Amino acid sequence: MGSEVSEVSEVSERYTVVSADGHAGADLRDYRPYLASRWHAAFDAWADRYVNPFADLLAPTSYRNWDSDRRLAELEADGVAAEVLFPNTVPPFFEQSNLTALPPTAEEYERRWAGVQAHNRWLVDFCAAAPSRRAGVVQIFLNDVADACDEVRRVSAEMEVCGGVLLPAVPPNTGLHELWDPYYEPLWSLCEELDLPLNVHSGSGIPDFGELEPARAIMLVELPWFAHRPLWHLMFGGVFDRHPALRVVLTEQGVAWLPRGLQTLEWFFARMTRGGSAEAQFFGATVAALGLTPSEYFARHVWVGASFLRPSETPLIPEVGVERIMWGADYPHSEGSYPYTTEALRVAFAGIDPAQVRAMVTTNAAEFYGFDLEVLAPLGERIGPTVDEVARPLSSTDYPSGSTCNAFEGEMAIKSW
Repeated sequence: MGSEVSEVSEVSERYTVVSADGHAGADLRDYRPYLASRWHAAFDAWADRYVNPFADLLAPTSYRNWDSDRRLAELEADGVAAEVLFPNTVPPFFEQSNLTALPPTAEEYERRWAGVQAHNRWLVDFCAAAPSRRAGVVQIFLNDVADACDEVRRVSAEMEVCGGVLLPAVPPNTGLHELWDPYYEPLWSLCEELDLPLNVHSGSGIPDFGELEPARAIMLVELPWFAHRPLWHLMFGGVFDRHPALRVVLTEQGVAWLPRGLQTLEWFFARMTRGGSAEAQFFGATVAALGLTPSEYFARHVWVGASFLRPSETPLIPEVGVERIMWGADYPHSEGSYPYTTEALRVAFAGIDPAQVRAMVTTNAAEFYGFDLEVLAPLGERIGPTVDEVARPLSSTDYPSGSTCNAFEGEMAIKSW
């Protein structure tokens, strides 16, 4: 009888994996048809002289960003049914990829905005090629909030499943309004009205580190921290008070920093609201007017796009909250789980209650982004990793030798920022 139950489990008990972190974009010259014709000559001149510095976009596997059929085949072979799509390639008139690009100057804005809109138009078509399986994230700039709102309304209406808005963190010394500035109230109100989440992805908000040799190493070390900043900007800036239905997800920023990070925010909150303290006297007027504590804001407003969850992060799941965590494959990046997604899930979730695992790899992301699980279920039943497979621990000595995924880096891979 026991073997019969095991056989049934192996066949029918599968996870419908919804990845909260995927990346896609058009090949460089394939953006041209998505530009208004008045930009074509400028685009041709830009594309002719552009030298792509990104190894992954020059590799034979770069097709994974834009070849819809091959991408679907690879994800199915890896057990992933659906994904949220962030940008990855270089859109028109950018000098580098979307996520880490500095915001445009006033002189650059018009043509860079045309490039962002070209990416969004391409993304609408790419998502339409697999409408129930892709949630595209709308890219905006913060230079002109009216432009941003118009683009969010237009693009979200054209997608079956919209992944919300890619919120750029504001780098220091750019001259842009900070996120706590009332200038952005129309954007927050629109996202509430349309029930669209704000996505803050790692890589956002970094300043110009300059060209000296150590710059790139230092950028990599500090890159997650700059993406964390919108969390306390929105909290202490009163945005969450003014917009109680606003939803925010922090994606590919690790998990280990959050328990200690929230404790630190609680400490500052307490100091700035404690009568008689210097912090309250000189810094606390705005904070004293807030309706909730940082931990309460987190519980009401914030989710975590926990890409390639590490074994060192797994014990922190109860502190962050099972209901807050959405696992991500980070396809097609080299630090992502492909083609070892089942092994990555085993490393993260072996020994955890399958109901909790299902929340973190399926239902949390499906509910948060609006995927229809009834539509996805037949695919998940065919391709998804089984509950029994994921429940089996993966020894560190059995980590896939050909993988560069961060999930397999072992106990030292804490990434505590």
